[in-house]
Amino acid sequence: MTLAVHEAAAKAEFRPMLEVEMDIGVFVSNWTHCDRISSYLARMVSHNRTDSLLYSNLFSSALNELLETVFRSHAGEGRFRCHVSRAGSVDRVELTIPADDDRAAFYVETVRELHRPTVSDRYRKALFAQGPLDLRIGLYELAVDYGAVFSVEQPDSATVRLTADLALEDSEQ
Repeated sequence: MTLAVHEAAAKAEFRPMLEVEMDIGVFVSNWTHCDRISSYLARMVSHNRTDSLLYSNLFSSALNELLETVFRSHAGEGRFRCHVSRAGSVDRVELTIPADDDRAAFYVETVRELHRPTVSDRYRKALFAQGPLDLRIGLYELAVDYGAVFSVEQPDSATVRLTADLALEDSEQ
């Protein structure tokens, strides 16, 4: 299914739905911003799905994992942007994140890991590991449990753009 989502997303024309932009310092000033933003955006993008309540819950959970990753692993100053677009059954979340060289490398290497066949093993290992939380765990969860397909790019030397394609509803309904 992941490959099919990726192929469909590669050929699709995504239409913008909504966007939130703020200073990264404001975003990371309070952990609850992750939940509040994900809940609000989920309600907005779920209105026309077959089961809008279920879709809202799934989208909110997925987006919250993405936002929590940004909360824990950003670097630098600047604007944080969350852009949501849609093509058929696929919702695309694009996060533009301030990132120095180390944080950019973190995202690039993590996305490489998400495309490897061992991602499920890495996810389980991170889930049961002792010690500090693995910063990649939320992205692992999205790839393994939600079938999210990720890509990353560096539009400039101070930011990365992390993209997650999510197919949370069966397109045959």
